[in-house]
Amino acid sequence: MKTHIEQLKQINSSKSSLPNYIVIEGPIGIGKTTLTLELAQNFGAETLLEDASVNPFLENFYKDRLSAALPTQLYFLFQRIQQLQEMRQVDIFKKIFISDFFIQKDPLFAGVNLNNDEYRLYQKVFTNVIRELPKPDLVVYLQASTKTLFDRVKKRGRVIEKEIEFEYLAEINDAYTQYFHHYSETPLLIVNTNQVNFSENKSDFLYLAQQISKVKKGRHYFNPIPLD
Repeated sequence: MKTHIEQLKQINSSKSSLPNYIVIEGPIGIGKTTLTLELAQNFGAETLLEDASVNPFLENFYKDRLSAALPTQLYFLFQRIQQLQEMRQVDIFKKIFISDFFIQKDPLFAGVNLNNDEYRLYQKVFTNVIRELPKPDLVVYLQASTKTLFDRVKKRGRVIEKEIEFEYLAEINDAYTQYFHHYSETPLLIVNTNQVNFSENKSDFLYLAQQISKVKKGRHYFNPIPLD
């Protein structure tokens, strides 16, 4: 087994062949942001990060999904659009960007949370604002069982997430599974995280980073087991 230093050297040597725009995606509690930050640090990349803490509707959404779903959804949509538009002002061929959100999958949450009239309104907005936004060169979809997600959400103990119910996580998790089952627009790496936590184990993280650096096209599956 390679040492951490050897793994880091291999990752550094492959930076020149990395995709310019990488997206880390997955349901609530999967660890998207933590992994994005770790990858950016190791790859010397810029980050695009969703900031849920500034969404003024989110706390009410978790208390009463029906009344706060539409403004919560639209706030996140426009927050993400602003970041992607700012990214377009930079020469993306000279920098690597890693994002913890995939704006093209935003209707996934809308389909779960909005009623029919709200969803039709949202789709009109989404269809108009999504035009000409950049698509990623690689999407990394992190998946786990709903129980694993629920345990991780409770473990990290964010106040704003204390009202999240197991059933809601199950709905979102199922929607992600369906979405990426049919997804084929860009190269895709599907990663099973049930047995590993990349933020807590350096060997697991470096192993994943190596896999990301290898994917150039098509759909790939990565089912890691704990290395330590």
